[in-house]
Amino acid sequence: MGHYGVISSPLSRTLASGPVVLDGGLATQLEAQGADLSGALWSASLLTSEPDAILAAHTAFFAAGAQVATTASYQATYDGFARAGLDADQTDALLRRSVALAGEAARSHSDRTGRGAWVAASVGPYGAMLADGSEYRGHYGLSVRQLRAFHRRRLEVLVSAEPDVLALETIPELAEVEALVAEVDRLEFPAWLSVTVSGDRLRSGPPVDEAFAVAATSPHVVAVGLNCSAPADVCSVVTRAAVVTGRPGVAYPNSGEEWDARSREWTGDPGIDASAVPGWLDAGARLVGGCCRVRPADIAVVADVVRSWAASRDLDALSGPAADQDAAR
Repeated sequence: MGHYGVISSPLSRTLASGPVVLDGGLATQLEAQGADLSGALWSASLLTSEPDAILAAHTAFFAAGAQVATTASYQATYDGFARAGLDADQTDALLRRSVALAGEAARSHSDRTGRGAWVAASVGPYGAMLADGSEYRGHYGLSVRQLRAFHRRRLEVLVSAEPDVLALETIPELAEVEALVAEVDRLEFPAWLSVTVSGDRLRSGPPVDEAFAVAATSPHVVAVGLNCSAPADVCSVVTRAAVVTGRPGVAYPNSGEEWDARSREWTGDPGIDASAVPGWLDAGARLVGGCCRVRPADIAVVADVVRSWAASRDLDALSGPAADQDAAR
C-alpha cells in the first residue's frame, strides 16, 4: 500500500501550521454535571432527554481551551436506539441534533472569543453499540462488508449535518478500520482515524502499522493516531502513525484509569500528566486532547502546554480555523 496525498480541507490546512487542542471526556463531564449515564446508550441518551446538558458540556471544554467539540454520537446507532424504542428516522434526527449542539457551542465560543472552533462528528466502533466493553477487545466476527453496512447510514447522516470532520474513534480491529476508511472515501469527506491500543498493537491484536497502512491509502484521512488508550502508549503509536502515513498525529488518551466493563466503573488515578504532552507533540501529534476521565481542568492544562510548545517553535496554536472554517460552513 502506498501513501496518497491528503485532500485540502480547512482542518488539514490548519494542522499544517500548528497543533489543535481537542476536548476531553464528554461522558465524564456530563456525569460531573449530574447526568445519569448508567444505561447502554451512555451520553447519547441525553440527545433525547437533556440536550441542554450536552451543550453545557461542550461549552465547558471550549471555556477550558479546547478548539474542537466532539459530538455526542459515539454511542448513537440505529441498533442501539431501536432497543430504546426509536425508529430510523428518529435516529437520523438525533444524529443531526448531536452535530447541531456541538455547532451551537462552537459558534457561541467563536462569537465570544473571536477564535474559530471545530465540530468533529464522533463515529464510535461497532463494539460501543454492544455496551459490553467490546471496543476494548474487537473480534466482532463481522466482515468488512458487514461493518461497512453497519456504519453507512450513520456516516451519511452525520456528513449531511455538515460537521467539519468525522472522528473515527476508538477503533479496535483492522476489519473496522478497512470498513470505515472505505466509507469515508466513498463519501469523500475529511476524517481522522483514531485506534485504541495496548502497547503498539490494536486491542484485537494486529500491529498498529497494519491499520495505519490502510489509512495511508486514503486522501480523506487527514490525521491518524490513538484515543481511549493509556497515556504511556501515545509517543510510540504517534511515531508509527507518522512513519507509516506521513499524516499529522492524533493523541487523546484516557486519564490513565482502567474501565472494568463488568462492574461498570473506573479504577486507578485520574488526570493527565502535563509533562508528557510535549513528547506527544514532538512525536508528531497535532490533534491533542483527552478521552475518558479527562475533564475541562485537564484540557486547560493541555492547552497551556500546547500554547507554550508552539510558541517555542514559532508555530500557530489555539488560533482556530479562522476564515477558512467560516467559508466551509
